[in-house]
Amino acid sequence: MQKPIIYFLCTGNSCRSQIAEGFAHKYLGDKYEIHSAGIEAHGINPRAVSIMRDAGIDITGQQSSIIDPEILNHADYAITLCGDARDNCPVTPSDVIHLHWGFEDPAKAKGSEEEIYSAFRQVRDDIEKRIIQFKNEGK
Repeated sequence: MQKPIIYFLCTGNSCRSQIAEGFAHKYLGDKYEIHSAGIEAHGINPRAVSIMRDAGIDITGQQSSIIDPEILNHADYAITLCGDARDNCPVTPSDVIHLHWGFEDPAKAKGSEEEIYSAFRQVRDDIEKRIIQFKNEGK
């Protein structure tokens, strides 16, 4: 039997969707097929790699890619992580459950290096909580 598909979508598939994919593999990978993509592909942000490594998750093997209509049309869940993806994502079939989890873009954080990393950690921790909540809801 094929696993249900979760597709995490964001603007550039560089931070938030990569973080979500990493946590989803950790918490949901035994029950779901996990993918992420963006409206554009900006490459994986090195700070996202670093803060995920701090959480014990290696996302360096993940790919930054644009939305694949084939995956989107066969997904069970399309989860947008930013307003841009929510507003500009291709239309999904009615049987795809669309959830929106809006998170600030940590790549736009300003300040010292510590302040920027703090913004990345906050988004990482918030995404992890949402993934755990999704798992606990028995989806």
